[in-house]
Amino acid sequence: MRWTNFWATGLLLCCGAVCAANQTAPAAAAVNSAQTGSSTASTAAVLPPGYQLRPGDTLLVSVWKETDLQSEVLIRPDGGMSFALAGELQAAGHTVAELTSMLETRIRKFIPDAVVTVSVKAAAGNRIYVVGKVNHPGDFPLVGPMTVMQALSLAGGATAFADTNSIRILRLNGDRQTSIRFRYGDIERGRKLDQNILLQNGDTVVVP
Repeated sequence: MRWTNFWATGLLLCCGAVCAANQTAPAAAAVNSAQTGSSTASTAAVLPPGYQLRPGDTLLVSVWKETDLQSEVLIRPDGGMSFALAGELQAAGHTVAELTSMLETRIRKFIPDAVVTVSVKAAAGNRIYVVGKVNHPGDFPLVGPMTVMQALSLAGGATAFADTNSIRILRLNGDRQTSIRFRYGDIERGRKLDQNILLQNGDTVVVP
């Protein structure tokens, strides 16, 4: 009778351990998967549709099933880049899809069924600048549509001594620089909202 009870107790303990292990393993796998997915998702920058690559952008380029053809590529100041088997290409001014097609065309001369993947790791090429009497002056990445008000917010807003009705946006068009007036007071009152323009790469917001 005692042996029967001992055997039954052992069987229950064993089953309990197995059940606990079976429950723990999927949970651990789910955690690992979530962590891995999170890491992978954060690898590439989130960009607006049709984003055109610029000097300073960092790309992740890989060829499917070719472990030797995977690298991080920086677009040079002249807009060019280089990649194994593809040689030199002009990347700036092209979208990711266009660059992918260009790379595939060249690499398929050596690997007929090559499938190329290109993603933007860091869009450092597009930047705007906020200077003058703001709390955090500096340059900021322009990875999507950004208005003057949003740029001022990124810079921590104007200081107490700023003349917010004399803000100017300096824009370079080729060799010609233009100055665009921005009156914060108008926007604050919901008037003349067309002043709150979308900024372009290289724009400088000056807060006197």
